[in-house]
Amino acid sequence: MKKILVLYYSQTGQLTNVVKSFTAPLQADENLEVIYQNIEPKIPYPFPWGYLEFFDIFPESVYMNGCPIKPFDNVKENDKFDLVILAYTIWFLSPSLPISGFLNSNYAKLLTDTPVITLIACRNMWIMAQEKVKVKLKAIGAKLIDNVVLIDQGGNLATFITTPRWMWTGNKNAILGLPKAGVHPDEIKNASRFGMALSDALANDLEKKEKPLLKGLEAVKVDNSLVGTEKIAHKSFKIWGGLIQKFGTTGDKARIPILALYFLFLLSLIVIIVPLNTIIKPIFRKLNRKKVEEERLYFEEPSGSEKERVKEYMSE
Repeated sequence: MKKILVLYYSQTGQLTNVVKSFTAPLQADENLEVIYQNIEPKIPYPFPWGYLEFFDIFPESVYMNGCPIKPFDNVKENDKFDLVILAYTIWFLSPSLPISGFLNSNYAKLLTDTPVITLIACRNMWIMAQEKVKVKLKAIGAKLIDNVVLIDQGGNLATFITTPRWMWTGNKNAILGLPKAGVHPDEIKNASRFGMALSDALANDLEKKEKPLLKGLEAVKVDNSLVGTEKIAHKSFKIWGGLIQKFGTTGDKARIPILALYFLFLLSLIVIIVPLNTIIKPIFRKLNRKKVEEERLYFEEPSGSEKERVKEYMSE
């Protein structure tokens, strides 16, 4: 019997639902043992967030400092698995602090020499976070074979309103003609196709080939119009994050004035830079089509955006 480890941290509960849908076919497979391990921070993060608490974890998130996590209940550091699914959300274009805490801990050895699938649920910007996770996985000696990304319903401008409202108030209902915050329920339900495909692949020992198992299932789709915005934002986050950390650690009152300045900068970035980049980038993409396409294919690796196998594994 093959053993599958599912690692996740869900602050709002949405990622938990994604994980349940994704892994339901694996649980139903009598030849597989699925072990779930929630990654819990020693000091819980609030939901909804307070405004100050939300921005105060920004520098540590960007630099992947992580946070102390509770001892695992279901697995030990030296346990071995045939496959690991690492599910995470995005905080400030980076993996959430509990996920970074895990990747920085001794428990990360669970991934060494093991096929790993990353599973992301987020607003719409995840590329920089996944690049950071790739670096960590490589350092650990893990074998990243697939990546699946589910993004919030609604366009980029709509989610600038709906997602922060959800984070700060806990209310994800539709407002002002905008859709509900979060990943659409149908997208969550249809994530089961990945588990179905994995069940078949594991039955044929395909995970041992260390190649993608979820190609052709529309696992991930890069929005070219957001790549430049994300790169610019991430660079600014690194600069501001480094500056803020010079004024202390999370919770230090000395950071409040500089955090206020950062908030004003972020607001100007959203109001001025993002729309400007939206205008300029289409011109750049037309002039550099080959480079843009190469970049898209790179960021969509290893699973890709192709969808020729979707009907085969779509649940009724």
